[in-house]
Amino acid sequence: MTYQLILGDFAYSSWSLRGWLLLNRFGLPYKTRLLDFNAAASVAEQLRDVAPARTVPTLVTPEGAIISESLAMAEELASRHPEAGVWPSNPLARATARTLAAEMHAGFTTLRNDCPMNMRLAYKGVEPSQALLDDLARLDVIWDHARTATAPDGPWLCGDYSAVDAFFAPVAARIAGYGLPVSDSAHAYVTAHLNDPAFRRWRAMGLVHGDTLDRYARDYATTDWPGPTPRPAKAVNSGTPENTTCPYSGDPVTHLMETEGRIFGFCNAFCRDKTVADPDAWPAFTALRDAA
Repeated sequence: MTYQLILGDFAYSSWSLRGWLLLNRFGLPYKTRLLDFNAAASVAEQLRDVAPARTVPTLVTPEGAIISESLAMAEELASRHPEAGVWPSNPLARATARTLAAEMHAGFTTLRNDCPMNMRLAYKGVEPSQALLDDLARLDVIWDHARTATAPDGPWLCGDYSAVDAFFAPVAARIAGYGLPVSDSAHAYVTAHLNDPAFRRWRAMGLVHGDTLDRYARDYATTDWPGPTPRPAKAVNSGTPENTTCPYSGDPVTHLMETEGRIFGFCNAFCRDKTVADPDAWPAFTALRDAA
């Protein structure tokens, strides 16, 4: 059972990030198809072959059902894969997670409008409007409520990582990327997302795939991304790689990367470049690197 997952731009599409996490983070089988946010054709036009879908993410099930709402994706995947942990198993935690995800799905419009997700930039000196401060205060309230009600042991809202955390991942990206003021507990939750390997993989792909879209930029001074500093790596044109096949596809090596004096090979430029962007985010690569 393999799903088709249709996504927008890695760097800018916040809803696509949610949809991708619902499959990638829970180990569900999927193949991706990327739409071009810089194409003349609109997203809806690019989705004509999967009508009535008109937004991303869109999930196409093996039997051909078309699901183009993120909450519906979460519920359907949870029904089909009860073992995956899409929602918490504890009834109180599950109910809490569902209500927070629903509020996120329908609300926080000022945060969305004032601070579009942009994985390629981080800002400093942002002065939030009162409406944006109200959105941030509401996040503090509901995140603290989730922790108090469900008493999680780890960094996530309702126990182990679940769909509610996937829904708030782009919110964490916005808070971090714009340096927005939140409570210490909310900041810790944002930091958990920035350190999450799946989140780091998505951002790494956003750094190297697709065009830079100026319409998502804002007129603030830029600063360094507040997440973990990636291990140094660079693309190179020559050298003898330690591997002969790509750690992701198993295909023959055609593109090279150097990291810490070692050369590794990949089957195409994207496989190489996403690894260069954040080598420690990719388990298939780290297994190869650390086995030597």
